[in-house]
Amino acid sequence: MASPQEKLYTIQDIYALPDGRRAELIDGRIYMMAPPSARHQDIIFSISRKIADYIDAHRGDCKIYLAPYAVFLNADDKNYVEPDISVICDKSKLDDRGCIGAPDWVIEVASPGTERMDYGIKLFKYRSAGVREYWIVNPMKRAVNVFDLACGNASALYAFDDQIPVCIYEDLTIDIQELL
Repeated sequence: MASPQEKLYTIQDIYALPDGRRAELIDGRIYMMAPPSARHQDIIFSISRKIADYIDAHRGDCKIYLAPYAVFLNADDKNYVEPDISVICDKSKLDDRGCIGAPDWVIEVASPGTERMDYGIKLFKYRSAGVREYWIVNPMKRAVNVFDLACGNASALYAFDDQIPVCIYEDLTIDIQELL
């Protein structure tokens, strides 16, 4: 909760930012975002391509969106995030503005400036909003934390060269090292 002198922001404040400025809004607090590195973008593209190929091969209904893509986690104007990868299987959550509610699967690629957010604040927000699966891909540690939030909040830690099982797709595994 904000202190009495701390201003709480809304989604309208996010949309009022100057062109080119990106930020997320969590519980009324604005968190500015730096531009992603080339390595960050390579990882996001490679993982999303693997997921898209799987969905296409299985004629799946889920949609994949890459940041910047608006996700309105709660039914309020105090929470707005742009996950690196969002997989949304319930098309009723999609409109021209973005995803209204929790994506089924969220993947964030950690950087030195985002680790605290990814492992703490976002993990809590995604869990409480109803995200079914959350991955934190950490290129600095060459590790992937997988949180199966739909099945008792089970979590596991994998190396980049492991076959990482995807919780929402029983027959899909991803080897990050193989993709890069």
